Amino acid sequence: MLLVVKVGWDEAGHTERIGRVLSRALEGRTYQVIEREKAFLRWCVRTRAEKEGTAVLFAVALPKAGVSLSYVHLVSCLVRHRHCLAGCRGAVLVDGQGEFFTKKIGRELIFFANQAGCIFPGKPLVEATGSLYNFNTQAQIQGLSNEEAYAVSAGRLVSKLLAFTRPDGTGKTKDVVVLHASSRRTSNTLLLWEMVQRHLQGKARVTEISLRNGTVVDCRGCSYETCLHFGEKGDCFYGGVMVEKVYPAVRKGDVIVLVCPNYNDAVSANIMAFFNRLTALFRKEEAAFARKEVYALVVSGYSGGDIVAEQVIDAMNCNKNFILPPYFALIETANAPKSILQNEGIEDRAARLARYICM
Repeated sequence: MLLVVKVGWDEAGHTERIGRVLSRALEGRTYQVIEREKAFLRWCVRTRAEKEGTAVLFAVALPKAGVSLSYVHLVSCLVRHRHCLAGCRGAVLVDGQGEFFTKKIGRELIFFANQAGCIFPGKPLVEATGSLYNFNTQAQIQGLSNEEAYAVSAGRLVSKLLAFTRPDGTGKTKDVVVLHASSRRTSNTLLLWEMVQRHLQGKARVTEISLRNGTVVDCRGCSYETCLHFGEKGDCFYGGVMVEKVYPAVRKGDVIVLVCPNYNDAVSANIMAFFNRLTALFRKEEAAFARKEVYALVVSGYSGGDIVAEQVIDAMNCNKNFILPPYFALIETANAPKSILQNEGIEDRAARLARYICM
């Protein structure tokens, strides 16, 4: 079943454009619409069996202020009902009246829905700014107006959502690629990974790659044609560990696990360089990436782990086309070295993430 959850339409004021685009995307399809917060809440508290297999399209109309009470209520519902989207798959359509907030709200909503158990296919977000400037390139390539390009993207999003199924891992020993840039002597995040890894022994083949000490040079910003040229050969302008170790491991892997300590409310420079340098391989392997899953281990010294997790969503799920499996991020707070071992229930959470990875 396709469920369309309209968010903020009453408050946005101008919904003609998203109305046209959504109607075109849904044409000829059978679907149910939820337009009120209370109706969504009633749906959320149904049993998992009643919701299992539902494809949920969140259609968000943003007012000029960038956020609506309807959106706040939706997020509140997802947070309070921790597993309300378990067994569901999702996608997000965001229409804005200004140039800000569309991507921010989109990736934030993906994060909250994922924490409530929703799985997302790669590239699950279509967002339109008020001017539709962000559709300039797509419109030029396709020979369409910007709104037509927007409508085509929305239609493809719905088709992808309905067609998506998670790769069946039953009876399979998964290849898990773990990337980090931390010191084993001091890193709580690596300690967390070691806890998870213990629960993967005998259940997955693990390849661990360190990106420390400047081994990854950041992207130089090659032209599209140059990047594509290198990518078709499985190469990159700078070569190095990315080409020699990371690209082959990513190609082979079923699951990518990113070990991400919170550095100034962001992933580390080396992990960011990995995101950027992965573009060359993505040019050739986009379809293959759509069958791979990404997980993240995030540890903050103080707070802000959700910000880092959303960066991973943006880079790996929304941009690089990796599947975002349910509960993809294990987010913890620990400051002093090894203090994560004192977090109540940490071993159980590590074991649970290992089970998710093996599913």
